[in-house]
Amino acid sequence: MPITEADIAKVAQLAHLELAEAELKTFGSQIAEIVAYVEQLNELDTTNVEPAIGGLTPEGERTSTSRGDEIEGSLGQKTALAEAPDPASGHFRVPKVL
Repeated sequence: MPITEADIAKVAQLAHLELAEAELKTFGSQIAEIVAYVEQLNELDTTNVEPAIGGLTPEGERTSTSRGDEIEGSLGQKTALAEAPDPASGHFRVPKVL
């Protein structure tokens, strides 16, 4: 699936970036090259590779980060925002990072 200028414009919008028309063309070809490079991973035969279960550990040793997949309740928006120092319109307000 080729990456179009519309795709780049959508990503830029989501990232709150303003791109000129020339930048859309430049980034489009660059991102297409990156995606093609990463797609080479699909060609690897991983049938005999066991899934990783955590960070770097001695062979055969499990990490303590493994846990069961259990459904738990969430805090909810009101409870989470009740502890926020500066909530705004149902969201967390944070300082700008430049």
